[in-house]
Amino acid sequence: MQTFAEKVIAFNQQLSYSGELPDGYQVINPFLDNPETIKVMGAFYHKFYNDFRKRRFLIGINPGRNGAGVTGIPFTDTKRLESVCGITMQSAHTHEVSSLYVYDMIEAYGGATRFYRNFYINSPFPLAITRRTTGGTWRNANYYDDMELFIKVKDFMIASLKKHIDLGLDTSEVFVLGKKNAHFLAKLNSEQKLFDRITVLEHPRYIQQYRSKEKKFYIDKYLQAFGTGLH
Repeated sequence: MQTFAEKVIAFNQQLSYSGELPDGYQVINPFLDNPETIKVMGAFYHKFYNDFRKRRFLIGINPGRNGAGVTGIPFTDTKRLESVCGITMQSAHTHEVSSLYVYDMIEAYGGATRFYRNFYINSPFPLAITRRTTGGTWRNANYYDDMELFIKVKDFMIASLKKHIDLGLDTSEVFVLGKKNAHFLAKLNSEQKLFDRITVLEHPRYIQQYRSKEKKFYIDKYLQAFGTGLH
C-alpha cells in the first residue's frame, strides 16, 4: 500500500499536458524541465506526507512560474522551501508573492508539519501556464483568463481533480482559493459531483498584493474556515 507521499510523487512524475492550447499560450512542466524539481518535490512529500492520513483539499488556480512552476510544490517558492521546509534547491532561486502569504498562514496555523499533516494543496490545472505579451515576453496566465483556453484544458482539469481525490482526500468540503476560480470550479463540480461543499477563500496573491495591511484578518478567516477537529 502506497503512502500519501508516494501517490503524490507518482502523480507528479507522470504529469504531462499534450492537449491543444490557444495561440500565445504555453504550459511549463517543471518535472520535465528541471531534474532537481523531481528531487526537491520528492523530499518535500516524503518529509510531510509519508503516512496514510486522509487530508483536506485546498485548490489554487494553476501554479505560478516562480512557485510550483519551479519547485513543483504548490505555493512554495525556493525561499520558503529552504527557510520553512528545510529543503534547499540549488538550480533556482525564486520569490513568489503568494508563497509569502501562504507560509505566514501556515505559521499561524501551527507550522508546516501540523498544516501539511491535515491539508493538501494543488490546482485543477497542476502545471504552470504562461501567455506571450505584445512585447514578446511571457507572463503567468490563469486557466480561466480565456474561454478558449478553459474549454481546451477542461477535460484535463477534471481528470486531474479526480486523480487528486484518489490520493486520499476528504471530499465533504473543499477550500477554493479565489472567487473567479470558485466560479469555474462550481460549474465543474455541478457536472462531476466531486465535492459535497465548496468554501471560497480569497486568493493568497490578492491578499498579499492588494490587502497586505489586512493580512491578519485574512489569516484568521482561513483558520476559522478550517474549523476544529484537526490535530
